[in-house]
Amino acid sequence: MTVSLEKLPDGAQLVSAEELAESDVLGAEPILVDSPRPEPGAGWIAERRARLDAAPRVLPVWLRDREQLAENAAFVAGWYGREAAFHGMRAPLYVGRLWSGAPRGVVKAGRKWFRWVTDAEARPVEAKAALGDPDTWTRFVTVQSRRTGPRRRLTLVVGVPVVLLVTLAAVFLPGWWLTAAGAAALSVLGWAGKDPDRPIVSRYVAVRLQRCLDSNEVETALDAIGIKGTVDWAAPIQVDGPGWLAELDLPGATTAASVLEKREKLAAAMRRPISTVWPEGDRTAHPGRLRIWVAREDPARAPRRLWPLMREGQADVFGPLPFGFDPRGNLVEITLMYSNLLVGGIPGSGKTSCALAIVLGVALDPTARLDVFELKGSGDLDSVRKVCHTYVSGDDDDDLAAALAGLRAGITEQKRRAEFIKSLPAAETAEGRRVTRALAEKYPEADLGPRVIVIDEAQELFTSAEHKDVAAELCTRLIKKGRAYGVILILLTQNPDAPSLPSSVSSSVGTRLCLAVMDWRANNNVLGTSAYERGLRATDISASEQGTGILARGRDGVTVRAAFIRQTEAEEIGRRALALRIAAGTLTGEAAGEQLADVDRTTLPDHLRAVWPAGEDAVHSWRLVQALAVYRPELYGGWLPAELDGLDEDEAKDARTSASTMLANALKPYGVPTRQINRRGAGGGGKGVRWDDLTTAGARVLGG
Repeated sequence: MTVSLEKLPDGAQLVSAEELAESDVLGAEPILVDSPRPEPGAGWIAERRARLDAAPRVLPVWLRDREQLAENAAFVAGWYGREAAFHGMRAPLYVGRLWSGAPRGVVKAGRKWFRWVTDAEARPVEAKAALGDPDTWTRFVTVQSRRTGPRRRLTLVVGVPVVLLVTLAAVFLPGWWLTAAGAAALSVLGWAGKDPDRPIVSRYVAVRLQRCLDSNEVETALDAIGIKGTVDWAAPIQVDGPGWLAELDLPGATTAASVLEKREKLAAAMRRPISTVWPEGDRTAHPGRLRIWVAREDPARAPRRLWPLMREGQADVFGPLPFGFDPRGNLVEITLMYSNLLVGGIPGSGKTSCALAIVLGVALDPTARLDVFELKGSGDLDSVRKVCHTYVSGDDDDDLAAALAGLRAGITEQKRRAEFIKSLPAAETAEGRRVTRALAEKYPEADLGPRVIVIDEAQELFTSAEHKDVAAELCTRLIKKGRAYGVILILLTQNPDAPSLPSSVSSSVGTRLCLAVMDWRANNNVLGTSAYERGLRATDISASEQGTGILARGRDGVTVRAAFIRQTEAEEIGRRALALRIAAGTLTGEAAGEQLADVDRTTLPDHLRAVWPAGEDAVHSWRLVQALAVYRPELYGGWLPAELDGLDEDEAKDARTSASTMLANALKPYGVPTRQINRRGAGGGGKGVRWDDLTTAGARVLGG
C-alpha cells in the first residue's frame, strides 16, 4: 500500500503529481505502510524480547510448582491404587465369569475343528454342483477328498498323543500341576467361549472425574454460544493444578466479558457441570484474551479441604486470615485489617459456613476483641461465645438495641484510639496514622488490639422501622472511620436488596463476599456498582453450591468456597481459642465472667429531658448532641468528631450538620420532630427540638 495524498491536514499545501515525481522527498520508490524489513538494532531486540516474555515456560506449571507436582503424583498413585484395589476385589468374580464360559468354549472349539476337518464350508457348493453338472461334481469331490484326507490324518496324529499325554499326566503328575493345568485349560476355553455382550472385567469408571479438555471441544462450545470465527490459541492447553487451562484470543472485536455472561451456556455446550467451567478474562493481555479453566473433578463432589487452622495454629487479624479455596484448590485469604467485610446471599447459600470461617479466624487471635450480634437467634455462632467480649443471639427489640449499643461503643473506641495515635511522635506513625501490630505491642496499656464487631442477619437492623436510620448512620460512620484504627465491622445478610442493605453502607465497605443471589441488582448491592457488567456475577452460582461466592476487594474478584467447618469442629476450635486467650490473659467482657450492664431501657427523650436547659422552650440540635455526648458518652460520643477544637469553618459546619441529622433520625421512632428555630435564646438559627414536642413523646425502648 502506498501513501495517499488525497487528504491533507488543514493548512497544508497541495503538491501536484509532477512536482512530487520530480521531488526527491519520497525518492524513486513508493513508501510502504508496512515495511517488510525488520527494524535494526534495538527494534529487533525488543521484538524478540516481547516474544520471549510471551513464550510458554520450558517446564509446565505442574512440574515447576512443588505443591502441584506433589498433588499430581499423589493423584496418579491414588488413581492406579484405587483401580488395582477395585479389580483386585472383583478378581474372584472375573475368574468365575471366565471359567463359566469353558463349556461354551469346548463346544465352539469342537465345532470349528469338525467344520475344518470336514470342509463344511464347501458342502453348499458341492450340493449345487451335484444338481446341475455331474462332471463338475465329480471333479469337486476329488479335490475335496484331497483336501480333507490330510486333515483327518492330522487329527489322528495330534489327537491320540494328546489323549495319551493327558492320561499319563493325570496318573503321574502332582496335584498342584494338575490344578494349574486345569485352571489354564479352563481359562483358555473360557476365553474362547466368552460372550461378547457380557465382558468378563468390569469397567472402572470414576463419575467425579471429567474427560481431558481439548481444543476441538473449546472451539465447538464457543461456536455453540454464538462466538463465531476462528480463534487464535495463545498457548497449548496445559495442566493447571487439578484441571486444565486453555488460553485463546477471541475472533474480531469479541471480548472475554461476552463469554463470562454466558458461562452457564458454555458449560452446557461443553457437557460439563457448571461448577467445573470457569472462564475469565486476562487484563494483562487485552480484552479479547480468554482463559478457560476446567476442573478435573467436580468441586461439588470433591472431598472437602480442611481449613488450615482446623487442628492447630493461631491467627493474626493484622494479617490475612485463611478463609476458603478457589476452584483450583488454592487457599484464599481474607484481610480484615484496614477494611470491613460485607457478606450477602440468599437463604441457604451457605452464609453460616462463611461466618464460621471468619469468626473462628478472629477468635484464634488472642489479641483481638470479638463482639458478636447474631440477630437470628439460631445459635449458629455459639462456638465462639466463650471468647466474645459481647455475645447476643436473638431478634427481639433488646437484641437490636444491644447491637446499636455495640456500634456506638465501636465509634467511641475509634475516637479514643484516634486521640492516642495523634498524641504519638511522627517517627512512630511513619506508616500512617493508624493502628499497627508494632504499636499494639509497644503500648499494651493502650489496648490497640483488633476490635471486630460482627452483626449477623444485619437486615433485621436495616428493616426495623425504629432503628433503620440510626443503624445506617452508625454503620456508615464506623465503616469509614474505624478501619484505620483497628475497629472492624463485619455485616452478614441473607436479604441483600436495596431496602435491607442501605447504599450508604454497601458503598463504603472495602471487602465484599457475594454468595448466590437471584438477580443483578442484589449482585451489585453486595459487590458494588457495575460489578455485574464487569463479569463479577454471583447469579451464576447455584444455591446448592453452599459457601461458594465471589470475594472482591476493589474492582477485581475471585471465586471462593468457604472452608466447611462442622459445628462439632467449630466447638473444638472455640475451646482452643479460649485456651489461647486464657494463656495470653486477654479475656474480657462476658468471656471473663464480667456481668455486663443490661440494655439501657431509658429512652432518648428521657436523656434529652435530663440535659435540657432550665427555662428554654427550644434548643438547637447541635447543643443538645454536645450535652448528650457528655451525659452518656458510651451512647452519643460517636456522634461528634474526634476533635472539636481546631476545625475550620467548613469542617465545623459539616460536624454540626451530621450531628443534627443523627439526632433527627434517632428521634423519628418517638415521633419527636426537629424544627427550624430562629430565636436568639435557642442559640441562633438552625434545626432544633421544642420542649413541647419532647414532653408529648411516647415512652419507647431506646433505639440504640
